[in-house]
Amino acid sequence: MSNSDDLSTDLNSNDSAPFSRRHFLWNSGGGLGAIALAWMLDQDKARAMAAGPTSERKPHFPAKAKRVVQIFCAGGVSHLDAFDYKPELERMHGKSMEGKGENLGFFGQPGKLMKSVYDFKQHGKSGAWMSSLLPHLAETVDDVCFIKSMFAKSNNHTPAAFQMNSGFTLNGFPSMGAWLSYGLGTVNENLPAFVVLPDPRGLPAGGSINWTSGFLPANHQGVAFRTQGGDPIPDLRTPGGVLPAAREADMQLLASMNTQFANANPDDGAFAARLHSYELAARMQASIPEATDLDSEPENIKKLYGIDEPANKGFSRNCLMARRLLERGVRFVQILNGGIFGATPRINWDGHENVKENHDAQAATMDKPVAALIQDLKQRGMLEDTLFIWSTEFGRSPATQGVGAPGRDHHPTAFTCFLAGAGVKKGFSYGTSDEIGYFVGENKVTIPDFHATILHLLGLDHKKLTFYHNGIDRRLTNVEGEVVKGVLS
Repeated sequence: MSNSDDLSTDLNSNDSAPFSRRHFLWNSGGGLGAIALAWMLDQDKARAMAAGPTSERKPHFPAKAKRVVQIFCAGGVSHLDAFDYKPELERMHGKSMEGKGENLGFFGQPGKLMKSVYDFKQHGKSGAWMSSLLPHLAETVDDVCFIKSMFAKSNNHTPAAFQMNSGFTLNGFPSMGAWLSYGLGTVNENLPAFVVLPDPRGLPAGGSINWTSGFLPANHQGVAFRTQGGDPIPDLRTPGGVLPAAREADMQLLASMNTQFANANPDDGAFAARLHSYELAARMQASIPEATDLDSEPENIKKLYGIDEPANKGFSRNCLMARRLLERGVRFVQILNGGIFGATPRINWDGHENVKENHDAQAATMDKPVAALIQDLKQRGMLEDTLFIWSTEFGRSPATQGVGAPGRDHHPTAFTCFLAGAGVKKGFSYGTSDEIGYFVGENKVTIPDFHATILHLLGLDHKKLTFYHNGIDRRLTNVEGEVVKGVLS
């Protein structure tokens, strides 16, 4: 076909067809709405042709994990005030940082070294050190594998967030969830393979680019649910007055017409791609409301997550919703904690002015629901084949931001992330930072290494998961990355 308008021509070229596909879609668009359908029909053909099938595909080798949930804490969680206990930093509190490292931040002169603003103690059988900032997560340490030697390329929020979520500091590259959708497909054809649950208070630095499909087929992009209230996906419900039987008849007729059109135009990849999008939307009309109905959960589970506790700002609902989506076959669920950079007070982990005040507020939203998600997955037997990822874009500096100030600046040269679940060592700590948490001490883990390890646990060789784009076989890990075998069980 010569142009995108041909996608909406009559089912047959003769005048015997009773009505056209466009007429049918306009008059019976259902929950999507006629305007939305017309808009989809008229989108750029080249973009639609890029979309490919999403059926489940085999990994390169047997996988430990079948699904992934990622918590991304936007703003830069202080490793020194949460996970990485530094007695030497206590001893050197108030002293100059001279000779220990240069100022990696960009908000002015660094001040003196500052010990953690929280008390640390050991927890669980593993004896893992955790601060009083995260008392609920401290109860899960025997199920967690800490990586305390993370290293990022950027000290700026947006490129650092991009790198953690896509492997690159520049925008336009596919996110990790999109790569997994592309490599493994979907388990449940009635739900998206990749779902994003933004913080109810706003988006992280870089916004939706953190879950983009980039140059991968568009159907692998993360589907962001509305989490501030109302329907998770706007305009999805079937309009009032349409009986289920009538809606089913509509869909059967449309499917028949689409099949005839596809058979008459076997080389039209654009039509096949768009058809997949419409069919998924129709299936989601039934599946999404059920999957996101938290009212059906028992009271003890709601209490575990703290659903009715105002302190978590609605984040607990996202964590419980994530568990429901995972158990219904969503491949990758990304849960965002923190957003709206530039707001006062900060609605993220960016503890510039006062790290304790900032982290107290953020931990109140994140600690209990995330610990509950780990515990809930475990008690259901799902943690055995689910990979749990907790990540942030960088850490915070050992020195104060400014002389005599109580805040910490951005710090990419050593910070902490952790994994749990399928194929990961339990109650284990990998790598170290130096004596004050400034540089990596042992077993440096770059973000490409982190991503290579995640793909490996899902049965994917990061060097073989590629997509040809602009003359290059692109991959999530670029030309870097080694599997961190030391964290594998």
